[in-house]
Amino acid sequence: MPLPTKVKIVEVSPRDGLQNEKEFIASSVKIELIDRLSQAGFPNIEAVSFVSPKWVPQMADGADVMAGIQRKPGTIYSALTPNLRGFEAALAAGIDEVVIFGSASEAFSQRNINCSIAESIARFEPVAEAAKAAGLRLRGSISCALGCPYQGETPVESVVDVTQRYLALGCDEIDVADTIGVANARQVDKVMRAVTEVVDPARVAGHFHDTYGQALANILAALQAGISIFHTSVAGLGGCPYAKGATGNVATEDVLYMLRGLDIDTGIDLDAVVDIGQWISGHIGHKSSSRAGNALAARKAA
Repeated sequence: MPLPTKVKIVEVSPRDGLQNEKEFIASSVKIELIDRLSQAGFPNIEAVSFVSPKWVPQMADGADVMAGIQRKPGTIYSALTPNLRGFEAALAAGIDEVVIFGSASEAFSQRNINCSIAESIARFEPVAEAAKAAGLRLRGSISCALGCPYQGETPVESVVDVTQRYLALGCDEIDVADTIGVANARQVDKVMRAVTEVVDPARVAGHFHDTYGQALANILAALQAGISIFHTSVAGLGGCPYAKGATGNVATEDVLYMLRGLDIDTGIDLDAVVDIGQWISGHIGHKSSSRAGNALAARKAA
């Protein structure tokens, strides 16, 4: 299959990237991060989450962050909303897209939320109905789609099953997520081709972590399987609290550099993203994990 000529990048650093930072990051920094990402040309930014601050204290200021950003026309601002309370907060904050999330691993679902996959997704029915009634986009994220910290490899049939359940809920877009970063290119090809037998590939996104350094190879495999939406995180921010040693999301700078080399358009300013990656890394106190970003920043400074 020929590679796509255009790819949509969903930037997840404000939410997925920052949520595991131990030191609370000021709302003003989060606001500036989102604004800078908007200006760099990202069409979709996963900005905040409306979950219990008891579980994710870093995201407790979601309403303040959304109230402070300068919205760029045409940009989709998304929020994680696990329940109706979260949805209502997201609606009040003016979110454009709500995100629900469930696992394709039965072991993960039972271990973490003490219910089956089917039961976990059934809990999203009222959120999905409310989102559709409000005219909002609905995105469903399939965690542990390519590997689980408890059961190992996730059955392809389970990923397809969750995909079909999300379609029944009315999801506009479905994320196939390698949450712990263990996938390989052959596995990605197999899973993506199975998923796109039941849903239009234009509605499927790849979400890869880079724990074993395979994220770019996995994205290339997904591109070859017809996928043209990917989640990335500037400076490679993020991590997975469920897998020891799991690293952050694939770095936006690395993905943009690769796509530019493949003549695939994203509409995003790579130089601006490099600057953003260096800036936010300085704020949170650790070096960017983007090899392309660090190399480009060093060349710029020379």
